[in-house]
Amino acid sequence: METVILVIHLVVALSLIGVVMLQRSEGGALGIGGGGGSGGNLFTARGVGNALTRTTAWLAIAFFCTSIGLTVIATHRGSGSVIDGVAAPATTGDQPAAPAQGSGDSSVLPKLAPAAPAQPQVPVNP
Repeated sequence: METVILVIHLVVALSLIGVVMLQRSEGGALGIGGGGGSGGNLFTARGVGNALTRTTAWLAIAFFCTSIGLTVIATHRGSGSVIDGVAAPATTGDQPAAPAQGSGDSSVLPKLAPAAPAQPQVPVNP
């Protein structure tokens, strides 16, 4: 069920983007087919504007409904957050807290090899 709603949600979102991109920024509409007005009220600039505005409204309603539906399904699944699964480090009262990251003694980092010898090891020709 979640997959079906998710697919519908994606189709509605892409359709909403397309319809919004077709509209004019002046508040009109695409304005295709305008002119003589012999084609009826649907293909005039006003008719296209009304159709795109109504389509945008219905797609926005569908987008909000599918968003709410996906949220309800996700909350009833009960898996929780990823952070809830991380175990907190156990500390007792007699153990000191872990040293700060820059203090130099950290058990998380591997121990480095001992320091290099004082004399450089350069080959010498006899």
